[in-house]
Amino acid sequence: MVDGQVVIVTGGGTGIGAATARLLRQGGHRVIVSGRRLEPLERLARETGALAYSSDVGDPEAANGLVSAALEAYGRLDGLVLNAGIGRSGAVGDLSLEDWEEVMRTNVTGPLLLLRAAIPHLLETRGSVVAVASVSALRNGASNAVYATSKAALLQLCRSLTIDYGRQGLRANTVCPSWVRTEMADRRMARFAVEAELRDGSVESAYEEATRLLPMGRPGEPREVAEAINWLLSPAASYVNGAVLTVDGGATALDPGTLAFDFHVAPRGDATL
Repeated sequence: MVDGQVVIVTGGGTGIGAATARLLRQGGHRVIVSGRRLEPLERLARETGALAYSSDVGDPEAANGLVSAALEAYGRLDGLVLNAGIGRSGAVGDLSLEDWEEVMRTNVTGPLLLLRAAIPHLLETRGSVVAVASVSALRNGASNAVYATSKAALLQLCRSLTIDYGRQGLRANTVCPSWVRTEMADRRMARFAVEAELRDGSVESAYEEATRLLPMGRPGEPREVAEAINWLLSPAASYVNGAVLTVDGGATALDPGTLAFDFHVAPRGDATL
């Protein structure tokens, strides 16, 4: 990115959002970090010099307020990172309507409202949007109905920006991470360690189990996803529009139908692993 550009990062207090804010600030950019919890936002602001703005972008007034805060502080808006998201487990027949509505509101409606507020200003600067979806937008798993649906919807929402506004200079791309060490993933791994009765019941052993079949055999780090986001926001990606970049350690390159031919694969809990 050109030095001094202004970027809003939602879900910016921890994980991928915080790593992205740090990287952008290191590059000399002005960053507004948004999220529901004020404490981690203020902690990051003290560390990096970013502007903290607590909001629930699922609320139309809050979305408008966030964009207004960026304009009041810096006078322009060049980039938007749609990173805020939540997940709920459940198969289609088991999922509660409340969980469905909460996830869709945060993961899809929130980005829509923020985009509606931000688009006029992004068009003025020929700016860029990066949505943080998930490999769940491309592949699915058990009891993952609403999360996968919401992330697929976010991906197509971002592609719609490319089609509708590309001729006016707006770029919009999506990154799809696999397992990344974040607070949200840590909580899921803690539950998995108990549910799967892993040897030591630790989060670390859960990450090892969840990623052992990936080509890279490990989870990602938030900084690794942030690097991809930073590149997509930058002039180096000036002809990249409507792209879906997997940052997944090779997860989506793998054909699960071939796993039976890898004779190093053993059942969970096998002491020889």
